[in-house]
Amino acid sequence: MQIILISDRLGKARTLSVSPRLLFWSAGLLVMTAAALASGLYWASLRFALEFRVPAMQQLLADTEQRESERARQFLQQNLNAMAIKLGEMQAQLMRLDALGERLSALTGVLPQEFRFSETPGLGGAQASTVPPQNLTLPELNQRVAAVSRDVENRNDLLSALEAQLFLQAVNQKLLPTKLPVDAYFNASSFGMRIDPITGQHAMHEGIDFIADTGTPVVAAAGGVVQFAGFHPQYGYMIDLDHGNDLVTRYAHLSKMLTEEGAIVHRGRKIAEVGNSGRSTGPHLHFEVRFKGAAQNPARFLLAAKPLKSPRARAEVARAH
Repeated sequence: MQIILISDRLGKARTLSVSPRLLFWSAGLLVMTAAALASGLYWASLRFALEFRVPAMQQLLADTEQRESERARQFLQQNLNAMAIKLGEMQAQLMRLDALGERLSALTGVLPQEFRFSETPGLGGAQASTVPPQNLTLPELNQRVAAVSRDVENRNDLLSALEAQLFLQAVNQKLLPTKLPVDAYFNASSFGMRIDPITGQHAMHEGIDFIADTGTPVVAAAGGVVQFAGFHPQYGYMIDLDHGNDLVTRYAHLSKMLTEEGAIVHRGRKIAEVGNSGRSTGPHLHFEVRFKGAAQNPARFLLAAKPLKSPRARAEVARAH
């Protein structure tokens, strides 16, 4: 770029050559000078307004401070709202844990006080003299709350899995024939080889006999479904209960049946009455336990029943185990 200067006094023209770089730096210097002058003027006017308390400037500063304060308040409120939501979720989780604890205490027999998660445990101790206490920042507090929330969720999942296992065990226990089917002794004939009372031959006895009068109530030794309820040439009036997992109990020589095939029977429900039907020499209940069709010693299951009445019964159970 060239600049031509013409002077009347000298009577001739002079030419100056200006490079683009020099032009760029000159423009930059001009802009910086203008910015510095504007900043200085703004600072001087602001200082003048502060010293002489110009109302317009005072109002402008007050509005600016109010906007900054409102932004800070909104930011803090947003964080508090987020923490309140997280706190509400944790409180709901603790309520679920309390309910879960009550169910677990019922399943396990543990004192309910051990499962009251919503109660704050006793804590304390002196502050360490070597490490001064420090206040938590808002981000640190958010991190701690989130970590505790994750821990509560993990413990809830673990306790739920434990409850499922305990519930399954309780259900399986209720499906095992451990309840005495009749309130009577079983000392007439035990499980195993014996002298047949009718033929006098040495034969296998696949159940145990409870001596009881005709009409004595017979109850289900475990919950199940009535597989058979009818008359059998040898067992007389007979009921078979299917307890699942290929486990079946049989109640024979009945005088009266109080259920029918396909009915769902709960543990301890009265299903029949003692009798003398079929191949029998007198009133009694013949009780069998079969697994996959094979006869099992019922005494092994009745060990968990209420205390047995006769020494012979207790000896039979002990021998079975």
